[in-house]
Amino acid sequence: MKKMKKVTILIGLLLVVALVLVACSQDEATEEPAAEVTVAATEVADAPEAPTEEPAPAEEVMADEPFEMKLTLNYLAGGPQAGFTYAKELGYYDDAGLDVTIEEGQGSGTTAQLVATEGTDIGYADGAAAMAVRSKGGEIKIVAPILQTNGFAIISLAETGIEEPADLVGKTIAIQAGSAHTALLDAILEANGISQDDLELVNIDPAALVGALLEGSVDAILGGADFQSVQIRDRGFDINEIMYRDAGVPTVGLSVIANDNFIAEHPDVLERFIKASLMGWDAARDNPEAAAESLVKTFISGDLEQITKQLLVDLALVCAPGAKTLGAPPAENWDLTWDLLTTYQDLPTDLPITEYYTSEFIPADAPPCP
Repeated sequence: MKKMKKVTILIGLLLVVALVLVACSQDEATEEPAAEVTVAATEVADAPEAPTEEPAPAEEVMADEPFEMKLTLNYLAGGPQAGFTYAKELGYYDDAGLDVTIEEGQGSGTTAQLVATEGTDIGYADGAAAMAVRSKGGEIKIVAPILQTNGFAIISLAETGIEEPADLVGKTIAIQAGSAHTALLDAILEANGISQDDLELVNIDPAALVGALLEGSVDAILGGADFQSVQIRDRGFDINEIMYRDAGVPTVGLSVIANDNFIAEHPDVLERFIKASLMGWDAARDNPEAAAESLVKTFISGDLEQITKQLLVDLALVCAPGAKTLGAPPAENWDLTWDLLTTYQDLPTDLPITEYYTSEFIPADAPPCP
C-alpha cells in the first residue's frame, strides 16, 4: 500500500515537472514572436509616414522662384546700356525666370575687377579692359559681345578737313592718358605709315575734351562716337569722325562678362540671361526711342533725345562686318583684337585668345545680323 502511494506520488511529481516544462516552452515560444513584433514596430515607427501627395523635387521647387542676379554696367547709364533696360521692361528676363537688378558702373576696368572678385554676378565692360584683367589673373571671361566692335573715334570739326588718318599729320590731338583710345592710336598711325612725331599729342582731362575742341585749342580729340560726337552735334557743330573700326582697329567692344565660378555653377542661368539680353538689343533695333525711354525710366535721369542718339550710334556696332548673329563676332575679329592688344596694350602673348572668351552660351536662335 505504501508502495502504491509512493508510485502515485512519483507519478504526480513527474506530471508536475512535465507541465512546468511545457509551460516554459510555451513561454519561450511566445517571447520570440513578441521580439519580432517589437522590432517590426520599431522599424515602422522610424519609417516616414507615407505622404498623401507626392512632393515636387527640390530642384523643381527652386526653379519656380526667379533667380536673383545683379548686372553692373560699365559706366553711367546711357545709350550703350539701353538694350538691357529694354529687355527688363519687355519682360524678357521675367520670362526667363530671372530677377535682374541693373546698376551703374564706374568704368569698364572697375566693373571687370568687380566681376573678378565676385562683387557682382554679371558685368558689362569693354572687351579690352576685361581681357587686361584676365591677363593679370582675374578669373573672368567675355561671354557675349554686345557691341561687336568698339565705338572709338578721332573726332574733329568739319572745318579742319580731317577726314582720314593721313590728314592728322601736323595736327594737335587731345588724348586721355591711359585710355584704350590712346593706346590704340599707335595702331592706327602705324597702319597708315604715320609716326607720333608727325603730330602733337596733348593730354587733356576727359571732361575738357569737348570744350578744347570747340574752343579751337586742339584740332581733334580721341573719344566715343556715341558720347563726345553726340554732344558736339547737339551743340550745332558739324564734325568728321575717323572710326577706329574703319581704320584697321576693330577691337571687340562692350561685352557681357562673367566670373569663372559663376560660369561653372550657373551655366543655365547665364544662357537664359544672354538669350533675354540679346532679345532686348534686337528689340531696341526695331524701336530705339522706346529702348532709350526704358533706360530713362529705370534710372530716372538723362535726356531722352540725347540717349536715343547715343543708342543709334551703338546699334550700328552690334554687328561687325561678316557677323551672322548678335553676340558672336567673326573669328577674325577676335584674332585681330588679340594681335592689337598684345602689340599695343601689353597683353601677354602666352595666353591664346580663346582663354579670354567663350561662345558656348550664345543661343542657336540668336537674332540675326543684317
